[in-house]
Amino acid sequence: MATSVVGLDIGHGVLRAAEVAGGSTAKPRLMKYHEVTFPADATHEGEVVEQDVLVRALKQLWAAGKFKTRDVVLGVGNQRVLTRDLSVPKVPLDRIKEALPFQVQDLLPIPVSDAVLDFYPVAEAQGESGPVIQGLLVAAAKSSVLANVRAVQAAGLNPIDVDLTPFALTRALLAGGGTRGTVALIHVGATTSCIVIATDGVPQFVRIIPSGGEEVTTALVNGIGMTPADAERTKSTMGLVREAYPPELMAACETTIRVTEDLLGSLRNTVAFYRNTRPNDPITNVVLTGGGSRLRGFPAALEEVTRLQVELGDPTSRFALAKAIDIHSLPSVLPAMGVALGLTLRAAS
Repeated sequence: MATSVVGLDIGHGVLRAAEVAGGSTAKPRLMKYHEVTFPADATHEGEVVEQDVLVRALKQLWAAGKFKTRDVVLGVGNQRVLTRDLSVPKVPLDRIKEALPFQVQDLLPIPVSDAVLDFYPVAEAQGESGPVIQGLLVAAAKSSVLANVRAVQAAGLNPIDVDLTPFALTRALLAGGGTRGTVALIHVGATTSCIVIATDGVPQFVRIIPSGGEEVTTALVNGIGMTPADAERTKSTMGLVREAYPPELMAACETTIRVTEDLLGSLRNTVAFYRNTRPNDPITNVVLTGGGSRLRGFPAALEEVTRLQVELGDPTSRFALAKAIDIHSLPSVLPAMGVALGLTLRAAS
């Protein structure tokens, strides 16, 4: 394997890639980061549906980003990924993973043969029949994973691993000994939002919600007749803040607030579910990331509905930055960098 690796985040109409050296060390080094856009309809719910379009975008990304390696770790984290609590007898991790297909069929909405399975150990405990390992079962639709892998390979890249994006976010933002207690990590993307609740940096609970910032743009385009570009500018300028806007903009303001309230409600209900099912494990605060977190007024609104302090996450905080990184442009891309950066830290988990 090369001394560096690229974390590749295939988003809604955007590719994000981070090249990191020393991903298993205490202070990994961010060598390069770059983004390119592509037609959003080339993917559907995180799955590549127009391979040629994505291949061209990947080649453009590698040429413009000047990455030194073709080894990549892919992120998976769409609505077709399921996570569930699972306790299994204490045996070596490789044996646990080998036995998953025979143990989890009743937990899955699809046949085991159509799923890619993984197990993330969380803690050891004493069960009725002896020691057990408590953890998270991860199941992804095999067709979705393979479609993305094939597109990456067709672009001349070498996918060395596939990882769940919530775990990648946890490694980038909560792991490494810097976070103590139980924290809710909320990442608001374009079409999905994920919630990871972690204790001392170890994920305890994962949920992926099929809702994100793109829903506001869609509502402004379809409901008010704005162009997509005008919708993006309008929502970033007004956000959730009610002010004395001209009459022609009030409808856009109310639409943005109404659509975002649905997402905030889903996030609130997910946090409440965890609180109700684990009353002895109180959440101390929220770390917020993702492109959707840049919506004006969103952090304050999230504080109001969750009744928790919200802080904006910095996924670069545990990285040394190479000279090639433009620190002046970082603030504009920082909220969306977490997945790509965290994918490069798989060896450090």
